[in-house]
Amino acid sequence: MTDVLARFRAAALRREEAGLRRRLHPRTADHDGLLDLASNDYLGLSRDPRLIEGAVRAARHWGTGSTGSRLVTGTTELHAELDRRLAAFTGAAAGLTFSSGYLANLGAVAGLAGPGVLVVSDQVNHASIVDACRLSRSRVVIVPHRDAAAVEQALAEREEAHALVVTDAVFSVDGDLAPLGDLHRAARAHGALLVVDEAHSLGVVGPEGRGAAHAAGLTGEPDVVLTLTLSKSLAAQGGAVLGAPEVIDTLVDTGRSFIFDTGLNPAAAGAALAALDVVEADPDLPARARSNAAALSNLAAGLGLETAVPAAAVVPVFLGEPHLALQARETCRDHGVRVGCFRPPSVPKGRACLRLTAHAGLNETDIATLRGALTRVAASTARSLRT
Repeated sequence: MTDVLARFRAAALRREEAGLRRRLHPRTADHDGLLDLASNDYLGLSRDPRLIEGAVRAARHWGTGSTGSRLVTGTTELHAELDRRLAAFTGAAAGLTFSSGYLANLGAVAGLAGPGVLVVSDQVNHASIVDACRLSRSRVVIVPHRDAAAVEQALAEREEAHALVVTDAVFSVDGDLAPLGDLHRAARAHGALLVVDEAHSLGVVGPEGRGAAHAAGLTGEPDVVLTLTLSKSLAAQGGAVLGAPEVIDTLVDTGRSFIFDTGLNPAAAGAALAALDVVEADPDLPARARSNAAALSNLAAGLGLETAVPAAAVVPVFLGEPHLALQARETCRDHGVRVGCFRPPSVPKGRACLRLTAHAGLNETDIATLRGALTRVAASTARSLRT
């Protein structure tokens, strides 16, 4: 009998040798006693009693599941309220909640594009956007990172009647901000929709954390569509698309990742609504997260490590090769800190890095703990610019 699994074992071995194997590492509720600088809990709300109570209250009232797709039984009054609240918080006209941020991007891009629509996408957009472009059946032009001039050129040279420009607001590894004003001007000049993924900016960027589009003055513009996740700053689960009523109606009618998926579970919706209450009641939370991100970046730079000025909560520490990044992650763990570790294909070859994520509740003791860990990283990887 042919060994049909042999090719998978061989591929796994090649990934192992290149430092590209992925493994699951179950953690305890307290992150194994480590300082958590790996999760996307930017505002520190995942253990907040108000969110827990919101989830419990929703589960008690509505049950553990939404019981069906949103077009059948999966839209409860809770879902309708969350649709409205997310739109109001960001300044959009209407909203539509999905069961994940990944599916929200699939729905928005694939549902609003299609044959006869050009899609222009930043080369470092999130994998969910990349997959959405592939599913869209559109011609896709990949433009250099944050290059609004290249976007405008692609739009001007198109043969398609319609076009869609899609970008992360804050990019998930480098933590830099898209030039949303320039992108919107290019899109509007050429009759295109601008789709902005606010996954890493909602709750962190702009006044009261209302997002990068709000900060850029684009809220409520009919040619701007927002996507977002509820699993980062809002510490819940799920995603949403926000925009003009015509956009939302189109996705209800044609968005496959909306139509053919079970609605978001009530507990997650209840937690997200509670998170919005918390953020609106404490508008200083986003600024604290940004301030702590700046502190992490300054610390890494002060040790001679290559980093970037953060636009939100994401702070990269570039180490180059996958094995160096893996070694650095373990060094941090040995010194009491859990950090992210990004390797190809999540990042380009030669740009493997640690990803630190700041939280609003970090204190001086936490910063000191990280200083000890990164000092050892700089020494053990020989990546310090001072060596």
